[in-house]
Amino acid sequence: MRGDLSDAEWERLRPLLPVSNRRCGRWRDHRQVIDGILHRVRTGVQWRDLPERFGPWKTIFERHRLWSADGTWERLLQQVQAAADAAGQIDWDISVDSTIVRAHQHAAGDRIDPPSAPGSKGAEEPEHQDEAPWQSLHARLVEVVLEARVWAARAACSPASFT
Repeated sequence: MRGDLSDAEWERLRPLLPVSNRRCGRWRDHRQVIDGILHRVRTGVQWRDLPERFGPWKTIFERHRLWSADGTWERLLQQVQAAADAAGQIDWDISVDSTIVRAHQHAAGDRIDPPSAPGSKGAEEPEHQDEAPWQSLHARLVEVVLEARVWAARAACSPASFT
């Protein structure tokens, strides 16, 4: 479905994923759970509101929480970046700009040009068609890692709770 990992992205990511230690039982399919996590990060829905096609929301939440805590997301991002860099697919040139652009609060007004007419339903092009598989995967992993870092920052600043 739209927004899920493509086959090329999955093939690049699959060998990097942790395997079950068999002591705690078998894990739910990594691809289904990762698609659920990506859906949640992309849409911002509550965990309980995840579509059923991803499986139980608690499973997806727990896997995301576990992988955020143990650094798995960070490691996956680093490994995808390293593989893309080794293949010469990353341009490390950066530009830092310190300018600030401010707009008036009413600057988000109506469109000047009318929106383009929608084409036929069958004429839609696949999302990210011209990107290499690592580019889209890299962008998705960056979103998940940023969310994991926010979680870690919140946990570090919150007082200890006693029950």
